[in-house]
Amino acid sequence: MRLGQPAGGFTLLELLVAMAILGIIAAMAFGGLNTVISQEAGTRDQAERLAGLQRTLRLMGGDLGGAVPRFVRDALGDPCELPVAADGRGDYLIRLTRSGWPNPASLPHRGTLQRVQYRLEEDRLLREYWPVVDPVLGQEPRSETLLTGVTGVKLQFLDEQNEWQPLWPPLRNTGAAAPALPKAIRLTLDLENWGEIERLVEVVR
Repeated sequence: MRLGQPAGGFTLLELLVAMAILGIIAAMAFGGLNTVISQEAGTRDQAERLAGLQRTLRLMGGDLGGAVPRFVRDALGDPCELPVAADGRGDYLIRLTRSGWPNPASLPHRGTLQRVQYRLEEDRLLREYWPVVDPVLGQEPRSETLLTGVTGVKLQFLDEQNEWQPLWPPLRNTGAAAPALPKAIRLTLDLENWGEIERLVEVVR
């Protein structure tokens, strides 16, 4: 290098400007990464909730559509509870006897009928069932949370006159001659952020 020639390199000001630009780029990239991660987490949560909703509708469709006219019997063998009950007098939405309970383990002395009920507890939709249809003293139902974020559940029942009833059995016919099963059941779930989901289930009789 000849005498008097300026030395090569960056000045302090140039370094400060370059560092500032790199800092801005890094901040923008970090913000974009956070957005992507948040969107991915939100998408995953929505996908899990959708899978839970599909499973819930599948289970409820099988239970409602598989209702059978099997009365619950007391200790003396007399009918003490209707096959389908949704009259608003209990803490359950609906209670019914359904057929088609699978027995993959081939357990002996276990029938294919199952007593099932659905309850709404705060924002949780619960499915509960008893291992046997007729009550056993002290036996509590087994409970499972199917779905959360449920703000309401509505059930309607199609009677023999093709009229939709809000309760079952219909109020005009609650005696011994009350029809055991409706022709169809309309299920409406009111879900947080998703609104109403409706399904019509034919009761196979």
